[in-house]
Amino acid sequence: MKKNLLAAMLLTCILTLPTTAMAQNPAADVTDMQALRTAVKADKRAFVAATLTLTDAEAKKFWPIYDTYQRGLEAANRIRAVAIEGLLSRDKPVTDLYAKQLAGELIEADEAEVKARRTLYKSVMRALPPKKATRYLQLENKVRAVQSYDMAAAFPLIK
Repeated sequence: MKKNLLAAMLLTCILTLPTTAMAQNPAADVTDMQALRTAVKADKRAFVAATLTLTDAEAKKFWPIYDTYQRGLEAANRIRAVAIEGLLSRDKPVTDLYAKQLAGELIEADEAEVKARRTLYKSVMRALPPKKATRYLQLENKVRAVQSYDMAAAFPLIK
């Protein structure tokens, strides 16, 4: 039970990272995934700002899009967290019915994230020059990849 509580707390931390701010070293190389992880934990918004170097006009268009996307990720992460916390806090073996429900909830979280990402793509491509928009989309993809890896590494497969 203690192990499950610790895992649930870790999951909550991993899933809330996208909403925290980021970067003590804005010049961090985004190909160094550990540096990226550290920057995101520190201040994601500042890291994104330093990486994109937006003009005032671009920033005025971009930040509302960014905030909307982060809220969409939060919603997807809440669905995912509830599903995984339910699994981790379970004292009895996982039944086939529960496993099917869990899989459905995880797919629901993935679909919510894809929907948010699709909306982000359309909006950011209209708001920024294509190279900056693509740079931001790549950056978000890398951040999500690191977070997905951390979450996958933290939680065992069901038995």
